Amino acid sequence: PRVCQTQVPSFRVPSTTMFLGSCQGKSTKAAVMSSGSLRLVPRSKLYVSEPDPRMFGNARNPDSGTPEAQIWTDENWLKSRFHFSFAEYSSGPKQYGVLRVMNDDLVQAARGFGEHPHRDMEIITFVVDGGLTHQDSMGNSETLGRGSIQFMTAGTGVEHSEANKDKSSHLRFIQSWVLPRQRGLKPNYGSMVGDEVAAEARRDQWAHLVGDVEDRAGRAPVKINQDCNVFVVELSPGRASPPLEVRAGRQAYLLCVEGGAEAASVGQVLQRHDGAEVKGPLSLQLTASAEGALVLVFEMALTGDGRRDL
Repeated sequence: PRVCQTQVPSFRVPSTTMFLGSCQGKSTKAAVMSSGSLRLVPRSKLYVSEPDPRMFGNARNPDSGTPEAQIWTDENWLKSRFHFSFAEYSSGPKQYGVLRVMNDDLVQAARGFGEHPHRDMEIITFVVDGGLTHQDSMGNSETLGRGSIQFMTAGTGVEHSEANKDKSSHLRFIQSWVLPRQRGLKPNYGSMVGDEVAAEARRDQWAHLVGDVEDRAGRAPVKINQDCNVFVVELSPGRASPPLEVRAGRQAYLLCVEGGAEAASVGQVLQRHDGAEVKGPLSLQLTASAEGALVLVFEMALTGDGRRDL
């Protein structure tokens, strides 16, 4: 994939077991599988936000039965599923490790988020469907499609807008905010284009999308200012992923973006929009349902937090 910034352009992951984290112990695979945990975060636990379009500089929603309304896939311009407390949702979990925000956004045709500010956050956006057009106060402007990553170090402050410029189809993206290891960083923007190479790299195998900028040996195309890795796999119907080993002293947050998948070793089945909290050591192997599966995993250092309503 083309990467906007001086990043390593290749991120193909071999179809073998992947070991994550800094623990170098020689635990057996059986021990890894038996000691950790995976807690399902069902989509019913997520907060669904459908804000007034005027809050973000949009025209009002079209009247039912109009040509514009007939091409929309939802009645409101935006449907956003919040995994953590955000905006008007203040009673949910605050974060999971360094993962502060995960919003699953569905934006209708010719709508978007007007210019707004950010600071002191590493912002990672994965495009699922449609085209995401980004513009910011640093002078960056581009449109990204399925499988692309848009990333931004907000640092000392930046303003940007995100829009669906297409007048006939919706846009869906997963936006996540990761706490940086220090405040006051210089703002930065970059992207990884989700081209055919990127699609092939995640097909039935784990692709390493995001890594730590301080990991000089890392080959992830996107680098952020935190010890946090992001992986993606797109499984064909009925196919199993290679094992993804979350080591002792590490944890992960999983999102089933599309389809469904079973984590047989822990007896859990995930459907579209479900999340999961993973505590290592755990060997994470997923088997797709009959419709296939698209899954994102955020891996980081182990902390004691987690949802209390599961």
